[in-house]
Amino acid sequence: MEKHDSDVNDRLKQEIYGQPKIKPDEQRRYMGTFRERVWLTISIAEIKQQDWMTIFKETLQKHPDSLVIINGNIDDRYTSKYLTAANQLNVDFTIKTGAEIKTKPDSLAVVVTAHEAVFANPVDVAKLSQQPVKSEDQPKEKHESFFKHLFHK
Repeated sequence: MEKHDSDVNDRLKQEIYGQPKIKPDEQRRYMGTFRERVWLTISIAEIKQQDWMTIFKETLQKHPDSLVIINGNIDDRYTSKYLTAANQLNVDFTIKTGAEIKTKPDSLAVVVTAHEAVFANPVDVAKLSQQPVKSEDQPKEKHESFFKHLFHK
């Protein structure tokens, strides 16, 4: 009998408060998506300080099936060129507005996200811009195998 009462109480709570969300703080931070799906983020402070268009376009070209999420609560002069670039590259985008989309300097202005988990790291545009570019032309260091080293002195 207690199991049935618990089910009824759970059902009532769900009807009153709505469906519980998975990682609600993370979804608020990344404008409705999960961190593990994110390719790139640009904060409001970063978008006001510098033009990140090169890294933004490179990310969209590498991941054309991405979704660009734009913070619609900040001035269009900061985000319109990112919308235009996404549109020109035929990448889906959405503009999020409402009370849950924050406008503090550390809040996000632009998020480039995948439709499934990608576990990219780092995703912050400033950190990505500091990483050295990987060159495919550089010869890789050849390491001897353990067994070859062990048996062939």
